[in-house]
Amino acid sequence: MYKSELDKHIQNGSLSNSFILYGESSFLIDRYTQMLTNVPDASVAKFYHDEYNFASAKAHLSQASLFGGQNVLIIKSEKKVPKKELETLIEYCEKNKENIFVYAYYGDDHKTYAKAPAKTKTMCVRFFHPNQGEATFILSQVAREKNVNVDNRSLTHLLSIHNWDVALACNEIEKLKIYDRAITTKDIDNLVFGLAEVNIESFINKILNKKDFKTDLESMLEHGEDEIRLLTAITSYMTQLYMFHIYIRINGAPNALEILGYPAPKFVVDAKAAMSIKIKPQTYYKLHELLLESELKMKSSHVDKGAILLSTLIRVQQLL
Repeated sequence: MYKSELDKHIQNGSLSNSFILYGESSFLIDRYTQMLTNVPDASVAKFYHDEYNFASAKAHLSQASLFGGQNVLIIKSEKKVPKKELETLIEYCEKNKENIFVYAYYGDDHKTYAKAPAKTKTMCVRFFHPNQGEATFILSQVAREKNVNVDNRSLTHLLSIHNWDVALACNEIEKLKIYDRAITTKDIDNLVFGLAEVNIESFINKILNKKDFKTDLESMLEHGEDEIRLLTAITSYMTQLYMFHIYIRINGAPNALEILGYPAPKFVVDAKAAMSIKIKPQTYYKLHELLLESELKMKSSHVDKGAILLSTLIRVQQLL
């Protein structure tokens, strides 16, 4: 099943007591593991990655709770739990409805866990990277949980700063609690430092689309952004686009995991893929040559870095 089906079971109170959570979104796997095992006064045993021990896990589910409540077992791992061991742990949940077992699998073999073991009520749930609407909704839930007064417009701004990475955006919600009032986008800009990456990415996209970028550039520099860091970020982004370009030419379609080394939301991959194929290989060469030469000039003493950066970005747009 998928997240939407699990949400319905949660709303209807029709959950099983054993779960296999897997898929592309580690954030959602973590979030739902926490939700499904948040049982007051439960006896909880957690095994992370290489800590897993079958005998200990089985013993935890088979014994009476020390506090007279429920026994909760959580296994988080990129490695697959051996099939027979997994079936045994699920069997202990089938026999005792007071037990709760969540196996959070972070590996890439999604086919293995597409179906629950035979004759069990285990819920196997695959989580995909949330799209923009889902990401905003999830972040709004987190904000409510932490009693942070922030509207969807500001949450969308926060997500854009983090390139729609929900986990990073959620980590920032705690910072916003210092304001005992409605949060604005300006508040977010003031507090959320360090993720200038997304601001930079938005800035780079303006350059690549030949839009006016000068106001953004002035604002970023006024807020303490470094000229060399901006230039190297642009160079890195261009390299990434070139990797997309080459991969697509060879394989016909992009694969974020193979290109970037990590999975990314589909809309992010699609946008980078579309941009990458607009630029010709020879143009990539010229752009990298220009950017690297400009970086070298900036690192020389007694130069106006701002002037070099502005001149370079204008020339980048001329080459595109």
